[in-house]
Amino acid sequence: MQTRQLTWRLGGEAIGLGYDWSGQGPKVLFLPAFSSISTRREMRPLQERLSANYQTVAADWPGFGDRPRPPCDWQPLIYASFLTYLIDGLKPLHAVIAAGHAATFALAHAYSYPQAFGRLVLIAPTWRGPLPTMMDGHRPWFDYIRQLVDLPIIGPLLYRLNVNRLVIRYMAAGHVYADVRWLHGERLGQKLAVTRSPGARFSSVRFVTGKLDPLTTRTEFLDLAGSPVPMLMVYGAQTPSRSRAEMEALGSVPSIRSVMLPLGKLSVHEEFPDSVAETIKPFLGIEAD
Repeated sequence: MQTRQLTWRLGGEAIGLGYDWSGQGPKVLFLPAFSSISTRREMRPLQERLSANYQTVAADWPGFGDRPRPPCDWQPLIYASFLTYLIDGLKPLHAVIAAGHAATFALAHAYSYPQAFGRLVLIAPTWRGPLPTMMDGHRPWFDYIRQLVDLPIIGPLLYRLNVNRLVIRYMAAGHVYADVRWLHGERLGQKLAVTRSPGARFSSVRFVTGKLDPLTTRTEFLDLAGSPVPMLMVYGAQTPSRSRAEMEALGSVPSIRSVMLPLGKLSVHEEFPDSVAETIKPFLGIEAD
């Protein structure tokens, strides 16, 4: 596995982002989920299982990842623009494998540019941030949360209160990982380090409050499945009920192949990479061992 850096320009600012490259063959792009603890590293178990047949690339998103991040009013259009940049730079692409919010951005790209890549794998796709999902919609006070977290001094304090060890473990056990013991020791330390990267609070609070949501309704989410690109959705049976309802609605669209694994929550690909890889392989053209 080779770790490299790409530099992407947002306006006049150069943003350094990490990406991991492994394997030989047709290119497959891996896109990690958006969250306070997500980086490209969460895709590594899948990369390792597919790199014997494919040239695999996993990239961090601007505002996320393990590098310092500039203070920025992150918006969905920024992420759509970055995804276009990434895909255009890697063409020809055999497939894109995307998790969580990244899956919906990839779905939207496939809808607008159906020739951009050959196949799309959606892993536990989400289109609403945690607070809008829990509240079943956006609320005006979400904006006040963002404004407070953006402030100097008080903003970092509020952010750290919400990404401490206890909160991260509680949220991960409730929504992200099926086994409450999975996130501990070195794994927990790595996740906590991600939350402490300079500038992390700006993207994190926008994701949590729904400012990074690329869509506003389930209907828009389902309409994106109208792309002619072959698509497979994989999710776990233990996915939180509100998010699972959105995935099941997407799975009812005839153009989507849907597989529900017996175990797994929102990070099913990270916790159960063998099951996810064996589900994906035939879709990509790899025979299961």
